Amino acid sequence: MSIWWSLHLRRDAASVPLARRLLLGTMETAGVDPDVCYDLSVALSEACANAVEHGGGARGGCSEAYRVTAYLDGEKCRIEVADSGPGFTGGRTPRVDRSAHGDTYAEHGRGLYLIQELADHVHIGNKPGRSGAVVSFDKILKWRKDAPLMAV
Repeated sequence: MSIWWSLHLRRDAASVPLARRLLLGTMETAGVDPDVCYDLSVALSEACANAVEHGGGARGGCSEAYRVTAYLDGEKCRIEVADSGPGFTGGRTPRVDRSAHGDTYAEHGRGLYLIQELADHVHIGNKPGRSGAVVSFDKILKWRKDAPLMAV
């Protein structure tokens, strides 16, 4: 069983729960374990929030959209969030380090760390040859016993 979808969303805070609900609905309908659904939905929310906050065009220009793509393919779910902003500083992948987030109660700076903790494999970088950041991550799926669309 394979399911995939792609969304082109406005860089607006209201787009984050939309993407999250679509992912949750897809996984719940397919019969993915609720714990895996929750982990992936939180990771997706963090990636979308980063695109909304940081994904604007460089030098004052503003790209009004970002893209979310999700693939459920048998044993794995892969999610990619791509924006058209300036990308990561100097074209370098950011170092995500728990110790860099000293303030336990800070409201910013934990998104990429959370994604790495919740997913099995994470790639964070810039689009090749173009401006914009890409955050992609995947997780091995667990299925409910009564899963209607479970891989066979």
